[in-house]
Amino acid sequence: MKIVIANDHAAVELKHEIKAYMESLGHEVINIGTDSNESCHYPEFGKKAALMVANHQVDLGVLICGTGVGISLAANKIKGIRCGVCSETTTARLIRQHNNANMIAFGARIVGSELAKDIVKTFLEAEFEGGGRHQQRIDMISAIENEA
Repeated sequence: MKIVIANDHAAVELKHEIKAYMESLGHEVINIGTDSNESCHYPEFGKKAALMVANHQVDLGVLICGTGVGISLAANKIKGIRCGVCSETTTARLIRQHNNANMIAFGARIVGSELAKDIVKTFLEAEFEGGGRHQQRIDMISAIENEA
């Protein structure tokens, strides 16, 4: 699978760990986040990664900032993006199974590296259950997105 990873200054070290971990699982990972600890703006990185997912340049995206919230908010402004913030594995699995999420976010100040690896692995291994109420709800979200 081809995955984009993006981060801000709060998540440089964790980004490198997660990138290496995903590569060890056999995924191609494109790093578009900052590699500097100097303050920067997470919306720029969230947008850039989300555009890559929305334009089908990559299959999925992983976003990391201090809490995961800010960068996910930026990503979710891009049409077609469904990004959820996860601090544990159950949510990581369910956002793929029920919401067909194409991006995940978490906070470097919230989760440690081992939990982050578990969250990412769970997200990448889960599959959309498709059809029925889940697809109906995704279609409803898309309709809201198209109204704006």
